[in-house]
Amino acid sequence: MTILYLHQYFTLPSASGGTRSYDLATSFAAQGHKVTIVSATSNRELNNGKLWNVINKDGLEIHYIYMPYSNEMNNLQRMWVFFKFLWLSTFRILSIKTDVVLATSTPLTIGIPALVKKWFGRIPYIFEVRDVWPEAVIAIGAIKNKMMQKMLYGLEKMIYKNAMAIVPLSVDMKASIDRRYPQNKHKTEVVIPNISEINRFQQKDIKNNIIEKTIGFTPRFSVLYAGTFGRVNGVDYVIKLAKQTLELDPQLVYILMGKGVMKESVRSLAEKEGVLNKNVFILESVSKNDLPKWYASASMGSSFVIDIKELWANSANKFFDTLAAGKPVLINHEGWQANTIRDKNIGYVLSMEVDKKAAIDFVEYTKNTSLYGEQSRNALQLAKKEYSLEVAVERYERILNVVKIK
Repeated sequence: MTILYLHQYFTLPSASGGTRSYDLATSFAAQGHKVTIVSATSNRELNNGKLWNVINKDGLEIHYIYMPYSNEMNNLQRMWVFFKFLWLSTFRILSIKTDVVLATSTPLTIGIPALVKKWFGRIPYIFEVRDVWPEAVIAIGAIKNKMMQKMLYGLEKMIYKNAMAIVPLSVDMKASIDRRYPQNKHKTEVVIPNISEINRFQQKDIKNNIIEKTIGFTPRFSVLYAGTFGRVNGVDYVIKLAKQTLELDPQLVYILMGKGVMKESVRSLAEKEGVLNKNVFILESVSKNDLPKWYASASMGSSFVIDIKELWANSANKFFDTLAAGKPVLINHEGWQANTIRDKNIGYVLSMEVDKKAAIDFVEYTKNTSLYGEQSRNALQLAKKEYSLEVAVERYERILNVVKIK
């Protein structure tokens, strides 16, 4: 089968960012499928002066268009990039022969090229929902215009209606889609969360002292945040927590690494609160290939969001990377991930409000070595059983088999 994988932010393991699409695509290729990727890139090395640059990598044919994008862009700049990509990618995929299109959000507009391919090429498409757009972006106040909101909900409805299958990345996303579009309930039966890439994070030769070498001492307990410093991530929460725990235990440290629009403000807050380079260390992002050694060195991984309920449905890479590394995971919100942490005993759920009691309770948690060992074992076991790449590919094969039959 030939699969056209449409992902605006397709990332290789040699770069920073999530590699779900890469891991799935290379697995599809290994099973004998021909996989073509259509994506945009901010990598200047791939800007060869042509509109599209085609490379062959790890069994994939990748069509790149150079289109710089960053978390620092304002909403208008982002929208321009989204619409520019959907326009150019639509014409690109019309000329590519395929049996099925797999379109993965965000943004929601990624569904438009897939729609056009179906209407004009009679090619079915699978729509993968990484975030419930536009529900989430409206909830955070990014789109306030009522007419624009109505148009986006109309687009969402059209994309779901025409999709052969809808793949939510969490049970909470599925619940949101089913509640608002019950007529499409039969299309959301297969939920495929983000992937715990166990082979990547369980390499035997990983050295686990990179944190000590970087900060200059060996902490008693370390929490790693490796992700985006975006507005929705609310990484300033960590600074508030760190201020409280510094007095209780200066050997409990927080390693924050990544990039994003809020990074400098987080750094400024850490400096103001007197925790920067004491128990908070803010570092640059690393490639996915280099990330495992940081998780191996850390005591615990983490993921945070601001206090907006619609964001609880997220399927954060950080959550699954932590499990793949066999480490407990720390979050500060409710939703399906909080339920999983409690039910499977794989980490700690902080309250959204940071106060003295919350800090004391968390410090005591980090000192419970027997619980830590149990949660670490549970984390890796759950990653293997529910979130491994093999499990995700098997679930996708169920959907692709339907395409073969039709």
